[in-house]
Amino acid sequence: MLDQAAFYASLPRKRIGAAALFLDQARNILIVNPTYVDNWLLPGGTVEIDEAPHMGCVREIEEEIGLSIALERLLCVEYLTRVGSKNESIQFIFYGGMLTPEQIAVIKLQEEELSDYTFVPLEEALPRLSSNLAGRLPHAVRALEMRQIVYLENGQPLFTEDNARLDG
Repeated sequence: MLDQAAFYASLPRKRIGAAALFLDQARNILIVNPTYVDNWLLPGGTVEIDEAPHMGCVREIEEEIGLSIALERLLCVEYLTRVGSKNESIQFIFYGGMLTPEQIAVIKLQEEELSDYTFVPLEEALPRLSSNLAGRLPHAVRALEMRQIVYLENGQPLFTEDNARLDG
């Protein structure tokens, strides 16, 4: 019989990512251009072992763009199955809020990881993103607009909008 520590060590682990949706005053979306992949991303990254997803997101935001932000709420959770060498993962999108011109002026990119940032409308952001993030982001934007939280599996919502409403 396994002892408790051995039992928990034998359980599967999933990769977890957490990103934040930030808007400017014109409601454009902040996207960042990483140096290590071809696609643009939302600010955020990999959640470390023993780190809560929202805290991982806050840490990554501070590291990547130099802003200390309190996330406002959860928008989207997506489960992605294994594809090739990419193991399965759970991806979170939180709402980071509407950035003021003063906050935008002090954005400082982590040069080892990011080469650029921009604010663009959703329809301009989508072709720049990975297919997974491009599929997830419209659901997160809709969740923000409708005051919902959405759960996706491989890009597909599992529950109806009526079941996910926060205010009724």
